[in-house]
Amino acid sequence: MVNADPFAVRLAADRARVDAFLARAFDARQTAAPRLDEAMRHGLLVGGKRLRPVLVYLAGRALGAADADLDPSAAAVELVHAYSLVHDDLPAMDDDDLRRGQPTVHRAYDEATAILAGDALQTLAFEVLASAAHPRLPALMLTLARAAGRDGMVGGQALDLAAVGGHPDVEALATMHAHKTGALIRAAVRMGALTAVVESDPRVAALEHYAQALGLAFQIHDDVLDVTGDTRTLGKASGADAARDKPTYPALLGLDGARTRALELTEEALAALAPLGEANAPLAELARYMIERDH
Repeated sequence: MVNADPFAVRLAADRARVDAFLARAFDARQTAAPRLDEAMRHGLLVGGKRLRPVLVYLAGRALGAADADLDPSAAAVELVHAYSLVHDDLPAMDDDDLRRGQPTVHRAYDEATAILAGDALQTLAFEVLASAAHPRLPALMLTLARAAGRDGMVGGQALDLAAVGGHPDVEALATMHAHKTGALIRAAVRMGALTAVVESDPRVAALEHYAQALGLAFQIHDDVLDVTGDTRTLGKASGADAARDKPTYPALLGLDGARTRALELTEEALAALAPLGEANAPLAELARYMIERDH
């Protein structure tokens, strides 16, 4: 019998932990709109690799936080991520039919319900986070709000839509992805760190550098997979970026150039972890895991 990869086992445990926490946010209440709740569950609890909650757990543990204290931030960041996917898939945005191998929310239900489900997932994120008893709760909430809004993910989506059919350079593409994808990844790592230590701890800055490099590497790898992967593996339509004439790293750098840049950024992320000493091992392993395996 082949022994299971210990890191994969740890990832599975963290995913199961946040999934259980998220499910309780629905199971513990009566709802006035059952169909809305069903759509929210579909957008949130049907599959997903839970990268952002895992980053909350790994960053927090690296600095000494307990899992129970990390749960609200892990759940909140995943709720914001889920809302963003529900809205990104809408006909007015990326117009996708599949997400995580399942019909997107507007296909499984309808467009209006998908809009409302995304809205409700976003507000539930802040409800979950606000219910946590933590001395740095204002900083945690501010981190998530900034990462999710006009200066973060939503701003990045606006830049992404404006770039369709255009010809941005590599720097402009990096700026767009630093907002659309990178902001929430940085927020996950920062929220995990702030659960454990004060903002002035130098390890917080080191972790943010790690997250910044990792977020861009993740996006470049995602662009590569859109070219090289298949629908079954990705859980969504492959080749969608090219079909929509969206600028990507493979389009600008070529596949080999994009892969090289992702590896360079991964090495930068690993180097940023040096101030954490031996505590950085799980975060380093995650960086390698993200680039070397499908996500």
